[in-house]
Amino acid sequence: MSVLRNSKQKIARRYGVNLWAKAKCPVNKRKYKPGQHGPVLRSKQTEYGRQLAAKQLLKGYYNIGEKKFHAYYVEAMRRRGDTAEEIIGQLESRLDAIVYRANFACSIFAARQLVSHGHVRVNGKRVNIASYQVRVGDIVSLIEKAQKVPSVMQAKNNKVADTPDYMVVDEGKYTINYTRVPEFADVPYPVKMEPNLVVEFYSR
Repeated sequence: MSVLRNSKQKIARRYGVNLWAKAKCPVNKRKYKPGQHGPVLRSKQTEYGRQLAAKQLLKGYYNIGEKKFHAYYVEAMRRRGDTAEEIIGQLESRLDAIVYRANFACSIFAARQLVSHGHVRVNGKRVNIASYQVRVGDIVSLIEKAQKVPSVMQAKNNKVADTPDYMVVDEGKYTINYTRVPEFADVPYPVKMEPNLVVEFYSR
């Protein structure tokens, strides 16, 4: 079940960005905040505001709730290495994110639905948890029934973006080989993301 229970585009309008690079995104026509005062409202963004916006955009992009997103930060702090990079590595290792990056779903929401409905396998075993952390070397695949779903076929024919080089996709067999955990610079975000500001937000 999607955690964005309100309009999926509300966060995009709030921050004036086409968060998922959609042709029908309302920001393409109205680059101001929602509400009757949106067109005329002007506010100077504080440092806290920048940090909050960075968190909300990254969290909203992956369609994750606050509790889960904060857990990624806590785990990243526990690990050795750059905290911002560790957060991105965890987010991109999510099962729904990998299905989306492979262009087997047209959106992160559709990818989550494929997983939750039991259409995805990891190393041949059914996994219906969207946040499941795929490990390097794991093989992710769609069951035969899912391969014939119109939305999956449409996503495959109308790719949102090129498949990143940290996975190898066999489009004929609908399989994904997760070859490495990506760095922030490797991830094809359609808008500017600032995970360093997310770390600053939580470390206040």
